[in-house]
Amino acid sequence: MAAASTQPQQNECSAAYDRLAELKAFDETKAGVKGLVDAGVTQIPRIFQAPPHLLDSVDRASPVSPDDPNFSFPIIDLEGADRDPAKRKQIVEKIRDASANWGFFQVVNHGIPETVLEEMKAGVHRFYEQDVELKKQFYTRVICREILKEYSEGVLKLGELLFQLLSEALGLRSSHLKELNCTKGLQVLCHYYPACPQPELTLGACKHEDNDFITVLLQDHIGGLQVLHRNQWVDVPPLPAALVVNLGDLLQASFSNSNYAIFLVSCDFVCSELE
Repeated sequence: MAAASTQPQQNECSAAYDRLAELKAFDETKAGVKGLVDAGVTQIPRIFQAPPHLLDSVDRASPVSPDDPNFSFPIIDLEGADRDPAKRKQIVEKIRDASANWGFFQVVNHGIPETVLEEMKAGVHRFYEQDVELKKQFYTRVICREILKEYSEGVLKLGELLFQLLSEALGLRSSHLKELNCTKGLQVLCHYYPACPQPELTLGACKHEDNDFITVLLQDHIGGLQVLHRNQWVDVPPLPAALVVNLGDLLQASFSNSNYAIFLVSCDFVCSELE
């Protein structure tokens, strides 16, 4: 799973107790979580265990199915947005509706080739699958550097288009958000979640809002992303060649009278075995 964002993410599941000694010992192994999995760990270290009060507060109810017509996750086709004025107007209306009611939507035909998306996921996998002894000797991103550059260039280009469409959806000039420097800066986070032997003791990413302008998320086939909509958690189904767009806090803060919604998101990907 690769997420491109303008700001680092924080969420409410940060531990409140002192874990420095255990973290230091874990970091000194230079093996990471994959090292634990490769070693056949059957009990997760305390540093990865969620506080009991947080586990107790988690809603264990099944999420609403995205097949429910009342909770159908928005999918927006960007084909023609940059060359067909009539089509662009329709797309802007769809973005306005999705932004106001969900704060999320998926985009297809966004201009980034599917081969680049697939290679990006493969590159992240290769990076984390490097031999642990090799990683202990030096730290490098060479193994996925080229695809990361190509993917980032595509996301930046897509981001400019999205900010234009979002500006128009607010009734503003296409260049408004760009003039606010929303298109400057890119942060890429690549998440790796191996199977967990004790999923009942921990959580994936707890419910949170992204503290950026927008997040562009590339999911793998396993999924796990959920969005809180109308007080119901809704699964976001992974679609081939699609990207999830999440409106962040900074975008909302940029417009005090904005109708754009910022919704909570969680990731339910703590599984006992990989799919």
